[in-house]
Amino acid sequence: MAAAAAAAAVGGPQPPQPELPAPGLALDKAATAAHLKAALSRPDNRAGAEELQALLERVLSAERPLAAAVDSEEAAAAGGGGGPGAAEEEALEWCKCLLAGGGGYEEFCAAVRAYDPAALCGLVWTANFVAYRCRTCGISPCMSLCAECFHQGDHTGHDFNMFRSQAGGACDCGDSNVMRESGFCRRHQIKSSSNIPCVPKDLLMMSEFVLPRFIFCLIQYLREGYNEPAADVPSEKDLNKVLQLLEPQISFLEDLTKMGGAMRSVLTQVLTNQQNYKDLTSGLGENACAKKSHEKYLIALKSSGLTYPEDKLVYGIQEPSAGTSTLAVQGFAGATGTPGQLDSSDEEDQDGSQGLGKRKRVKLSSSTKDQSIMDVLKHKSFLEELLFWTIKYEFPQKMVTFLLNMLPDQEYKVAFTKTFVQHYAFIMKTLKKSHESDTMSNRIVHISVQLFSNEELARQVTEECQLLDIMVTVLLYMMESCLIKSELQDEENSLHVVVNCGEALLKNNTYWPLVSDFINILSHQSVAKRFLEDHGLLVTWMNFVSFFQGMNLNKRELNEHVEFESQTYYAAFAAELEACAQPMWGLLSHCKVRETQEYTRNVVRYCLEALQDWFDAINFVDEPAPNQVTFHLPLHRYYAMFLSKAVKCQELDLDSVLPDQEMLMKLMIHPLQIQASLAEIHSNMWVRNGLQIKGQAMTYVQSHFCNSMIDPDIYLLQVCASRLDPDYFISSVFERFKVVDLLTMASQHQNTVLDAEHERSMLEGALTFLVILLSLRLHLGMSDDEILRAEMVAQLCMNDRTHSSLLDLIPENPNPKSGIIPGSYSFESVLSAVADFKAPVFEPGGSMQQGMYTPKAEVWDQEFDPVMVILRTVYRRDVQSAMDRYTAFLKQSGKFPGNPWPPYKKRTPLHPSYKGLMRLLHCKTLHIVLFTLLYKILMDHQNLSEHVLCMVLYLIELGLENSADEESDEEASVCGPERCHDSWFPGSNLVSNMRHFINYVRVRVPETAPEVKRDSPASTSSDSLGSLQNSGTAQVFSLVAERRKKFQEIINRSSNEANQVVRPKTSSKWSAPGSAPQLTTAILEIKESILSLLIKLHHKLSGKQNSYYPPWLDDIEILIQPEIPKYSHGDGITAVERILLKAALQSRMNKRIIEEICRKVTPPVPPKKITAAEKKTLDKEERRQKARERQQKLLAEFASRQKSFMETAMDVDSPENDIPMEITTAEPQVSEAVYDCVICGQSGPSSEDRPTGLVVLLQASSVLGQCRDNIEPKKLPITEEEQIYPWDTCAAVHDVRLSLLQRYFKDSSCLLAVSIGWEGGVYVQTCGHTLHIDCHKSYMESLRNDQVLQGFSVDKGEFTCPLCRQFANSVIPCYPGSNVENNLWQRPSNKSLQDLIKDVEELQGRPGAFPVSISSETNLSKEMESVMKDIKNTTQKKYRDYSKTPGSPDNDFLFMYSVARTNLELELIHRGGNLCSGGASTAGKRSCLNQLFHVLALHMRLYSIDSEYNPWRKLTQLVEDMNSQLGNEEQQAEVPILYRDVTSLLLIQILMMPQPLHKDYFTCIVKVLFTLLYTQALVALSVKCNEEDRSAWKHTGSLKKSTYDAEKSYKVLLSFVISELSKGKLYHEEGTQECAMVSPIAWSPESMEKYLQDFCLPFLRITSLLQHHLFGEDLPSCQEEEEFSVLSSCLGLLPTFYQTEHPFISASCLDWPVPAFDIIAQWCLEINSFTEKHAEQGKALLVQESRWKLPHLLQLPENYNTIFQYYHRKTCSVCTKVPKDPAVCLVCGTFVCLKGLCCKQQSYCECVLHSQNCGAGTGIFLLINASVIIIIRGHRFCLWGSVYLDAHGEEDRDLRRGKPLYMCKERYKVLEQQWISHTFDHINKRWSPHYNGL
Repeated sequence: MAAAAAAAAVGGPQPPQPELPAPGLALDKAATAAHLKAALSRPDNRAGAEELQALLERVLSAERPLAAAVDSEEAAAAGGGGGPGAAEEEALEWCKCLLAGGGGYEEFCAAVRAYDPAALCGLVWTANFVAYRCRTCGISPCMSLCAECFHQGDHTGHDFNMFRSQAGGACDCGDSNVMRESGFCRRHQIKSSSNIPCVPKDLLMMSEFVLPRFIFCLIQYLREGYNEPAADVPSEKDLNKVLQLLEPQISFLEDLTKMGGAMRSVLTQVLTNQQNYKDLTSGLGENACAKKSHEKYLIALKSSGLTYPEDKLVYGIQEPSAGTSTLAVQGFAGATGTPGQLDSSDEEDQDGSQGLGKRKRVKLSSSTKDQSIMDVLKHKSFLEELLFWTIKYEFPQKMVTFLLNMLPDQEYKVAFTKTFVQHYAFIMKTLKKSHESDTMSNRIVHISVQLFSNEELARQVTEECQLLDIMVTVLLYMMESCLIKSELQDEENSLHVVVNCGEALLKNNTYWPLVSDFINILSHQSVAKRFLEDHGLLVTWMNFVSFFQGMNLNKRELNEHVEFESQTYYAAFAAELEACAQPMWGLLSHCKVRETQEYTRNVVRYCLEALQDWFDAINFVDEPAPNQVTFHLPLHRYYAMFLSKAVKCQELDLDSVLPDQEMLMKLMIHPLQIQASLAEIHSNMWVRNGLQIKGQAMTYVQSHFCNSMIDPDIYLLQVCASRLDPDYFISSVFERFKVVDLLTMASQHQNTVLDAEHERSMLEGALTFLVILLSLRLHLGMSDDEILRAEMVAQLCMNDRTHSSLLDLIPENPNPKSGIIPGSYSFESVLSAVADFKAPVFEPGGSMQQGMYTPKAEVWDQEFDPVMVILRTVYRRDVQSAMDRYTAFLKQSGKFPGNPWPPYKKRTPLHPSYKGLMRLLHCKTLHIVLFTLLYKILMDHQNLSEHVLCMVLYLIELGLENSADEESDEEASVCGPERCHDSWFPGSNLVSNMRHFINYVRVRVPETAPEVKRDSPASTSSDSLGSLQNSGTAQVFSLVAERRKKFQEIINRSSNEANQVVRPKTSSKWSAPGSAPQLTTAILEIKESILSLLIKLHHKLSGKQNSYYPPWLDDIEILIQPEIPKYSHGDGITAVERILLKAALQSRMNKRIIEEICRKVTPPVPPKKITAAEKKTLDKEERRQKARERQQKLLAEFASRQKSFMETAMDVDSPENDIPMEITTAEPQVSEAVYDCVICGQSGPSSEDRPTGLVVLLQASSVLGQCRDNIEPKKLPITEEEQIYPWDTCAAVHDVRLSLLQRYFKDSSCLLAVSIGWEGGVYVQTCGHTLHIDCHKSYMESLRNDQVLQGFSVDKGEFTCPLCRQFANSVIPCYPGSNVENNLWQRPSNKSLQDLIKDVEELQGRPGAFPVSISSETNLSKEMESVMKDIKNTTQKKYRDYSKTPGSPDNDFLFMYSVARTNLELELIHRGGNLCSGGASTAGKRSCLNQLFHVLALHMRLYSIDSEYNPWRKLTQLVEDMNSQLGNEEQQAEVPILYRDVTSLLLIQILMMPQPLHKDYFTCIVKVLFTLLYTQALVALSVKCNEEDRSAWKHTGSLKKSTYDAEKSYKVLLSFVISELSKGKLYHEEGTQECAMVSPIAWSPESMEKYLQDFCLPFLRITSLLQHHLFGEDLPSCQEEEEFSVLSSCLGLLPTFYQTEHPFISASCLDWPVPAFDIIAQWCLEINSFTEKHAEQGKALLVQESRWKLPHLLQLPENYNTIFQYYHRKTCSVCTKVPKDPAVCLVCGTFVCLKGLCCKQQSYCECVLHSQNCGAGTGIFLLINASVIIIIRGHRFCLWGSVYLDAHGEEDRDLRRGKPLYMCKERYKVLEQQWISHTFDHINKRWSPHYNGL
């Protein structure tokens, strides 16, 4: 009722109702809406309806012209003060209020949603959305699911993948037409319509009134905004402006569709109601605005070349009269539109007047099809006009989404589909004109794929709206706009037209939306059946296909190289594949059973008719025009594929669908021409046509095209060969390949059509083609599984393949419903049958490998098929690769040692229909050719190769395998009368012809030939000639003449009527006049048969006389059991033996004759007649061959040398096979180290004038800063809750400590109390090679001039080591003198500790007491300075400057000793964090610490520490007057000694000493520092435990204080420390904070001892490493638990007399320089005075974390999908957008925008910036959308590879395949290893500069 009322209300514009408030006042919308709703709910709602009507009139009136709003800003005035959009916003607000009927709009939405009966998901998405496709669940191949539905359904074990939508799509979950119900997700499994309550009438009542007006208003806006531009090209700007203004309205509609089923059905009602539309839009009545709008609409229709079918265009009554009934397409009865308007006003139709010849482009007469399809359009509902404007505006995304969102409504779906079909022609016209055809195509397909994938719907539309007619007609029309005259064959008179591949339509693939729709609907059986039954459609379709027949014609350039290489062939191949082949495969998939025979007959019939028309149109008789080829023969291929299907699946009799002989002869010509042209192209005869012609030849056989191109062509040739006369066919082949003249017995010949250099490869081509033709069985009897297996074997034999490349390389049936789909069951089972999986292996420093499949041994043994390989190779080198692999297999398995020939493979039996093909092998013509070639090879004529022989033998063997079984009639077959054209062979059976001896041959030779000079026996007496003639002188044999004769015979036989074919042009084309040489006839004495030639060949190949001995004479068994494995693999000799054996088996006569021939001692092969010129070429060949072999040998040797070098030099992980570099090999007694310069090759010591340097790479590193104190590695966050906080990293802890010290103590002192470089520390590594520094400078100069070597920046000092090519950027000078310090330094002196301490202090005091005085500037010191500069510049300023006063010398001082610290710490990490393994590790051999130390020491000694503050004094002397030091309050105190970092002190002390250092001093420094360290450990321990423990220990310890070894007992010392510190406030105010510090464990003596040892261990490890480098002592290896004792004894801390029986006590290593209790008291006093004021901080500084775990990258989840789903939609924290290329740092988990300009700061993009902040220039990022890891190192970056692999061990870069990916732990380990060992630069080779743009 409501709808009826609405219709009444909308009836006509009513005068405004008086009770409405004046428009100017602010309306209370909600009240009005409620009032109206109440009025409308009354039974008599007339008044309410009128009132609402009037309100809507006013609110939604379109009188404010939109055009004004677009064109000028004056619209502000018109829009009532607001901006242009104000009025529209107001209108929207009104609509929302009215719909809600006075309530809140949000509540209304919620209420409507409650009634949503949606069983479908129907979520619509646009391009780039990530969706899923599951082949297991899909019925239609286009099925797709949104991520949510996919993850909520159960698809475990299914064949699914994730993909990025190209054109947009919609989720099919819940639609059982498109997918199986088992795959529905949890939300859409329940058919929920039953339990949804009925929608209350009043809820949507207002909507039914308001929406029609709203939609009409929208349409009026669209009409207003569309201005027909002059040039018929809508200017995009205007359209976009209109659309922007309408954005809110369309979005509003879109939101309505999302409210669910209830609202959708209202909308459907509104959109499809014809009455509403008529009343509102007819433009009747007095409303001027409406009239104007209607006029604009009519103008738009007309300008689109569409007529509006009606008689009187008056604004009067508009009853559809019978004569002008609506569009025929609609399926209503009635005639077409009025004839007067048929002249479509499309721009391009205007050129009908011009004659054909004048203009390239050809226009066909347009009366082919019912005009109404193209030109008539009548709109009857809002939906129809909305779609019209959607098309006119080129499919705006929002409109598309709105129209698609409605699809879950079934009624709408049908109406919309019909409307879409009705507008199909209009869509095509708009698409052709569009500028943005790509975007538009995507949007069209976005819609059509939703409509046509549904079989039920497609069938309905086909029946009711002539969908097929429309599609075919529209396609035909579309192509007609770009036709040109064909130049194939007869250029002047050709009537054939083809598409012009250079046109935008083809080049830009503009046609694909229409073609893809067509393919889509043909995949439905019911639709395809209608197509195949409709003869008219088939005729039209063949007409369409013939437009592509012969397109993109290539003409061979004979003189100049082409100036411009056209690339149109891409368009041509794509067009044939998409527009012709794919629909063909679609149709074929429905012709699988016997019942469909009729369809095949139809297609074949119309195909042949179209072919006949084509031959007539191009004026074809029997000779193809020379030097031109087209690769596009879709008609031939349609014909071939339907024939194949008919025989294979439908059991049709082949002969019933074949044409007459004459037609067959014509059919074979063009496919054969293509095969010959392929050979020509590969022989470089088309080289002047540029590279593109090679591209065509490759594309023709490439895996995506081959089964729609070369396979049908070869099959068609096989069919022709099986039905035509074999002699005719064979001679045609050799003539097409232009090698007829070569096939002569004479040693010289003249070839009129081919240059000598091309002869050999063309002959190879012809023979190879014959072999393929005769042995290929793809369409002649192989089952689908056998074909799949053969294809797979061929691909695997060429190369090992990854799973995805195999899927790609194996030509699948292009139609998706064919059954062999990638990943289908048969694919996987065949793969596992023929191949083994090689899991990816990891070589350290090697490239990342993928999982590969490699052929099983038995496949090589039995299934390797060279013919298939040749057919499928795109690159010729792949054939060689397959043969090499085959050779390798035979060698390895011991089956054959030499160079094997391609094996002969047994073939699948022929299908009976094709038996005739084998007659080719048994025809005289072929036998003559084989005989001639064998003879020529034996006589060493030029231009023959092993390949030719191989093919000849292959053909003979094929003939023997396929011979007629019974040999009895052989002898009887006397030549019939028609067979005496020659005296070559008696019959046509190869078996008998093999033994036929040919005595003399008469040949035509050039007069210059040697044969002429020799007297032939014939010429001695004239009468003997006659007798000779009959005794087997074979005549001059001309293939060409034979062929002509055969052709004439066949023509006569087929047409005895008067139309005898007159041959207008004879073969005069072939021989250029004047070039024909003088030929004369000579007679050669041959006296050979094929058998005898074979036996002689055996001798020739083996190089021995009488090498052949019939095997059956020894072993008669051989004849009974012929399949002998020894013959299956081998070279030519084996092949000959195999053939002779087969010949003997086939006939007793042959066996006898072979034995006879072998009995005669064979005379030597006639001496070669070689002219000098030939000798030259032969010698040249031989020399070349030998040179080649030499080169191979050299290369192999070189490669092995290089390999062994690389193994030693590049090995990062395995210490064993590393040769120690020269640096460390110096023996102690050597006085001076000798270095080799890798540039000039001289060796010598490093001197001050000419220093030698070590090649080093300096890099800033933050790896150390990433160490953490707990074992559990951090995980990459994959939910919002998980976060990573960097508080517990080593770098953070050290930063906090330094800033805490700087708050309370003197700055200069703080800077000596810690080390920096945890972040951005400088790591130095070397490859171990040395060079003179002056040599290095000249090397750098040469690099600078040679700009080719990019990838590293010479200006930044980067280079590669000249010897091992390792990346480097600096050179550290080697210090003169020995490397390992002299014995004298090592010898222990007997000074006491006290004396040594004094010495140390003195030595430190001497300023710069350095053997090299700084004052004299030597080369060495200059270099040292420059290297120091390099070291400083390696890291950023913020990582060097920690001082409060910038540029203070203390800063440099701190930086320098920290460099040493960084390198030691990193080496420790490379050794696994401890020194248990001992020995010199790889890091040790590569270490340049010694040289580095010299450089650092030199510079540190420039800064002398004021002796006042030298920490050495505080460590070794008691200060008398403590208070005076602490008294000065003004200046900040120094850092108390107990807060200082002991390792830093060690480095300071050592670097301040003169170098080289005496071992005693070193030990002394270590002993002193150990006492401090131990005290620190005790203090920390005392702070960690609780009050009771402390008092207990204090007590127990104090008792033993007087014992003799009190100073070496930790209990005593601990109790003393506690009592001293108790004097201060350190242990006080322990309230709440205490718990954090205290460990809950009860301390036992063991655990305390363990704590103390652990505290001291890091120091001992670093010290031992340092000692190892400075003094070259080896590190002992040990168990982990004894590490402390071993290291301390190695450092000389343990007294030598120490017994190791009782448990080891760390305190026994103590050696106090002054009484322990005194010095401890002094140290504790400093602490106490500090804690007076700051007890909290005081305590925090004491407890140091000394046990850092090794650094690790973040732990990644097992499945990549978890990362992807979280991050690819995550918003960036900086710019709050979803990044286009999201990336995540694998070190710290930060989420960044790769290349995002949004987050750019000072010209640095975010990733580069982050790499500097997080890794000091090294960044490791996982690119979310690509699954790849990218490394940034300084100013360069490289793609590292992926750590996620699929089930077949392959990466999926860019997630193209979308298969599930799993973490590969080994790869991740390799990545982490490279990060920790800083070897990214060495291992990854492909670096490029990033210019800060990542």
